[in-house]
Amino acid sequence: MSAAQGRGPAARAAAEAERVVARFRAAARGVVPRLCPCCGHQGLFTAFGDPPRLDARCPRCGSLERHRLFRLWMERERPFGPAHRVLHFAPERQLGPAIRARVAAYETADLSAKGAPDHLVDIGATGLPGAAYDRVVCNHVLEHVDDRRALAEIRRLLVPGGLAVLTTPVVEGWAATHEYASVATPEGRRLQFGQADHLRLYGRDLRDRIRDAGFALSEYPALEPDVRVHGLIRGETLFLAQKPPPEVPA
Repeated sequence: MSAAQGRGPAARAAAEAERVVARFRAAARGVVPRLCPCCGHQGLFTAFGDPPRLDARCPRCGSLERHRLFRLWMERERPFGPAHRVLHFAPERQLGPAIRARVAAYETADLSAKGAPDHLVDIGATGLPGAAYDRVVCNHVLEHVDDRRALAEIRRLLVPGGLAVLTTPVVEGWAATHEYASVATPEGRRLQFGQADHLRLYGRDLRDRIRDAGFALSEYPALEPDVRVHGLIRGETLFLAQKPPPEVPA
């Protein structure tokens, strides 16, 4: 019998934890050099998140995987034009200036006064004028709020033919979203949904929720070689929700 086998479960668990921590410390400062499309940094990225994801955060601008995927899509597809008016919920500094530089008007909105948004509002009932924005950006917000109200409000805010860019954590192996109103404590939500202020963890039916809100849906997923080069999450997706354009009379 080895020394490890001769110890009890608690001692074996402690020894394994020490080995895991040692491996993580060695990798937390970066594993493979990456290229950040947000700021141009080329080099090692750091670990970030809970649980930590290796090579997740750019050490220069702080971009995460979703920001870098957004910037790749933005540079390649050119969705923002000089005549566009944009509303950005929970704005990120890694994206805001680049969007602002491309459009006629760029406005921010948040429930929190931190960051001094242009509009201090609830995404489910903003009180802002309808059909006023060509583009709405909403990254990692829907999982925190009443998403049906939020999607309906985003649709109301968009002009006909306007586009909302939506991101959120999704478990593609789940057909249905996991959510229970009875999970009310931060500890319970963290255990069930991955974060203390999340209300759900989406499955593939997120697409149905977006379509049911009256949007036409397309997607921009993180694929190779972008995953390897830019440090993206495999399969993470930008959900591109378009408000239908006005019908043309027959």
